[in-house]
Amino acid sequence: MASRSDSAGGGGRETGGLSDPDSSERSVSHGTDRPRPDSDPGRGRRIAVDVGSVRIGVASSDPDCVLATPVETVPRAKPNKRSVGPAPDIARIAEIVREYEAVEVIVGLPRTLRGEKGAAATIATAFAEELRAAVSPVPIRLSDERLTTVSAARALRDSGVRARGQRQVIDQAAAVSILQGWLDERSAVLRSVEAVRHASSEDDA
Repeated sequence: MASRSDSAGGGGRETGGLSDPDSSERSVSHGTDRPRPDSDPGRGRRIAVDVGSVRIGVASSDPDCVLATPVETVPRAKPNKRSVGPAPDIARIAEIVREYEAVEVIVGLPRTLRGEKGAAATIATAFAEELRAAVSPVPIRLSDERLTTVSAARALRDSGVRARGQRQVIDQAAAVSILQGWLDERSAVLRSVEAVRHASSEDDA
């Protein structure tokens, strides 16, 4: 079980854009979210999940949103219509979100190379909806994760880790890739906004 280290910083929380098909945070062409300053929760840990048919890779960031690191691999729960409450995989990830005091959850949305939505993306979207209900009011974001699993496997192979028998490691590495991409884009967006504000203040001086 993952343990929480430093507590996350402050920052308001907003609900994610999953229930709003016209959300300005959602890319029109891909149906995914992008980091935006007007909906950013501020300083605090982020959690990312790579949803697979058998396993779910989980990664987390530091409170300053600089580096993504692996957390664990959660087994996918089999559908059980007679069960009450969230499925075990949803419950475990919700527990991780609480342990890390995450201010935002990034769910990888797999797409084809042509940017089309396939069965894997449908599964990820449905999972995100269930997770959203379990972690509310922490916002859920859908991030385009094309090739993250492939690139994670290649990176591990290049570092001497064989893919065979290391699926759990690859799943976590894919989640790290999803989250690091989000963190890097968020940082670039916030720097850009700050640069504009700085330039504006100089013009007013």
